[in-house]
Amino acid sequence: MNSQVSVTGSPVPDDATAEQSRQLRRLRIYPVAILLLAMVVTWLLPSLVDDASRMIWMSSAFGPLICGLLILIWWVVISRASIRERVIGLAGVVSALGVTYLSLHQSMTDVALILLTIPVGLASFGVGAILLGRTRTINRTFAMVLMAATGFGSSVLLRAEGMWGDFAMEYSWRWTLSAEERLLAEHDRRSSVDLTEFTESNIETWLGDPEWPSFRGADGSGQHSGAMISADWSQSPPQELWKVTVGPGWSSFAVAGQLLFTQEQRGPNEAVVCYAANSGREIWLQDIESRFFDPLGGPGPRATPTLSGSQLFVQGAKGQVMCLGARLGEIHWKKDLRELADREPPNWGFSSSPLAVDSVVIVYAGGEADKGLYALDIDSGDVRWTAPAGNHSYCSPQLCRLNDVDYITMLTNHGVNLYDPASGTVQFEYDWPHEGYRAVQAHVVGDSSLLLPTGIGGGTRRIELSGTRDALEARELWTSRWLKPDFNNFVIHNGMIYGFDGAILTCVDLKAGERQWKGGRYGKGQLLLLKDSDLLLVLGEKGELILVKADPTEHQELARIQALNGKTWNHPVVVGDRLYVRNFQEAGCWQLPVVANVAVVK
Repeated sequence: MNSQVSVTGSPVPDDATAEQSRQLRRLRIYPVAILLLAMVVTWLLPSLVDDASRMIWMSSAFGPLICGLLILIWWVVISRASIRERVIGLAGVVSALGVTYLSLHQSMTDVALILLTIPVGLASFGVGAILLGRTRTINRTFAMVLMAATGFGSSVLLRAEGMWGDFAMEYSWRWTLSAEERLLAEHDRRSSVDLTEFTESNIETWLGDPEWPSFRGADGSGQHSGAMISADWSQSPPQELWKVTVGPGWSSFAVAGQLLFTQEQRGPNEAVVCYAANSGREIWLQDIESRFFDPLGGPGPRATPTLSGSQLFVQGAKGQVMCLGARLGEIHWKKDLRELADREPPNWGFSSSPLAVDSVVIVYAGGEADKGLYALDIDSGDVRWTAPAGNHSYCSPQLCRLNDVDYITMLTNHGVNLYDPASGTVQFEYDWPHEGYRAVQAHVVGDSSLLLPTGIGGGTRRIELSGTRDALEARELWTSRWLKPDFNNFVIHNGMIYGFDGAILTCVDLKAGERQWKGGRYGKGQLLLLKDSDLLLVLGEKGELILVKADPTEHQELARIQALNGKTWNHPVVVGDRLYVRNFQEAGCWQLPVVANVAVVK
């Protein structure tokens, strides 16, 4: 009997082939081709559109998954496959996904499963359908399932490291040591600093008048004064003084003389660490058993420590608020916002930095009713007052002065609230709801005006406040979509706003909200104003340090160096001519060039 060779290489009798051909039809593959193309387009969409809205980002995140699921529906409903093939194919794909899930690294079982594992596996299944759609044997189904299993299984080799600012996941090989694991392995061998290297008089002076006591500086404006920084980096580039490995986290630094304070993750413990500013060596470490992880930002604390006298206030990602001695790091008191506010951490963790005002430290909790904002006694941690606020925010409470009156401002998903610092009484509420997260601080403009940013794609609004303390009124001056920060804070200089419109640097007129220029793709980085030098210091998302002229007429990039390796969302700090930067895996100090004959204030 004559025979033919099947796609698997085994002989198939002519009568079996004929019978199989009568039962199996060519697959209808054009829907799969369209869906695979749609997968690629939705995945690339944010990089193709400058003005990416929240909807575009969501389409990029979930579009490939939806297209993949539609490929599976195509297979079951309109593929022209036989009933037997459809059952075998569906069962095989589901089984392959289940086996893969059980084998994944823990970091790959959440968002990465949706963004990578499932879309790649189902796309592989679709590619198999296109390649084998004309083959009329049952073996095409087994081959397609095998391709899907290979696509799913590729994720077993990876570990998720969180997301970039454009919602693209960052991956590394599963079995390579992470920066945190390398830090833990080498920690005992690292040299440390004994406080006896500093005089008691110096330490007392540093803590009594810290140069950078809290998130974005003493007034929260993110600007540096006191040294004229040179713009000529070709002749006098910044000099790296030290660089060390640190644990993951998105905290910035508080600085007092030769003392640097930050927060980071050390294995199962959340740590507050004091480093020596002149060497990067560890002075002291205080930790508690706590590890927060979210698939977008990864592990570690998000808030920045706050210095007030000899005390250091910190807020952990799971809600632990502590008062430490700034000199030795001993714990004076500890509170848990989960218990106080009767709530669990938001998706991104408790991320607000504490605010020390007079005899209280103010922290945002986001609980129901009056459990939104807490004022804790500086010395004991006892609750002095509570106040209502929105139920989620990445912003921090800050002190501001409007119409010669001091207020606490808090920007949340509901809008902005102004509070009396002494009692917590809500003096004013301005409703401007935003369902996404708010992560950028409100800015005071002049004597009576506030700039209110929103999240992705929402824009920025300026309002004017008038009236008495107990009867404030707000008037909208403008709302601009030319400035749409995500979690990138902006600065104000000479009547202009400099910040990020999505991932692109922009300049917007403060008076009218009109764009002056837009240029410079630095990802979701941060920036700091070198006020006396009319310069912007941009710390790009990939660790580049970029010098930009604070000029409203055009975007002028003057210089750049690679400062850090890896994803960098942390805020930079400049004290005198020293730049302190960190990200989720390393920290460093650079000496910035200064203009000759201009004194450096340290």
